[in-house]
Amino acid sequence: MRITERKVGGVTVLDLKGKITIGVGDVALRQSVAEVLEAGGRNILLNMNGVTTMDSSGIGELVSTYTTVTNRGGKLKLLNLPSKVSDILQITQLITVFEVHENEDEAVASF
Repeated sequence: MRITERKVGGVTVLDLKGKITIGVGDVALRQSVAEVLEAGGRNILLNMNGVTTMDSSGIGELVSTYTTVTNRGGKLKLLNLPSKVSDILQITQLITVFEVHENEDEAVASF
């Protein structure tokens, strides 16, 4: 899992590439979001365009990350869900928890 961070306006965009699976991407995602929060970032957009696979641990980490950001007074939104990830979120009904966007400009403006 490779995660690159960039700022767009007052939003931190994390570009995710690779697998969000147990012991690999889940830890990287948790650490990246923690670093953003520690640096004072509150609006986080996860660009999931490059995510190839996500297992149950990855789903759990997404939910945990969402909860952590929300509890700290921030907002976490998702961008460019691959069809596999979208299907998983639909089946688990988690699609109703996350705000999902297809366009980065619209996603950034929604904060």
